[in-house]
Parts: sequence; structure tokens; C-alpha cells
Amino acid sequence: MSEMVPTAQNKRVLPRVLTVAVDVFQVPESSMEPGSSPDTIESWDSLHHLSFVVALEQEFGVQFSPEEIEQLLSIELTAALLEEKLRQGGASNGC
Repeated sequence: MSEMVPTAQNKRVLPRVLTVAVDVFQVPESSMEPGSSPDTIESWDSLHHLSFVVALEQEFGVQFSPEEIEQLLSIELTAALLEEKLRQGGASNGC
């Protein structure tokens, strides 16, 4: 079986993730793109990462497990994970 690399396909989720990221990381919209990550956004530190998670949970009405939080390594990966969660019906119980 081939390994699937998650990519953001939903044209409605990605723009919303970008908007949340611009707000949380306090960067110009022009500097945020699907490939943005902690390596490319200086303000994307551990504290802002947690703020990003909370903002996404509020925006999309989902809950991330600790394992999922660790997977949010770029805007595109975040959007792809959100799309999967929304397809599965929303909240994942992180307990």
C-alpha cells in the first residue's frame, strides 16, 4: 500500500485556516501561505501554537487530541487534518 501524504483539498477550509493563522501569529496576510510552518513564521513558537490550536477548535467546532496537535506542522497539514475531522463528523475526544 502506498503512503498517503495529506494535502488540503477543500477550498473552504484552507482560507479559513490561513485567516486564523494570520490573526494568531500576527503576520501580514501576504506572508502566510499553505507551506508556512514554524520554520518560516518567526512568531510560531510553542505558546502561539497552542493559541492556534484553540482558535482552530473554536473556528471549526472540533477538538484536537494531543497526537493531532503534534501533527499541525504547517498550514497545509493543518487544513488537511481539519478536512478529515470534518468529514468524520467533527470532534475527536482528546481524552
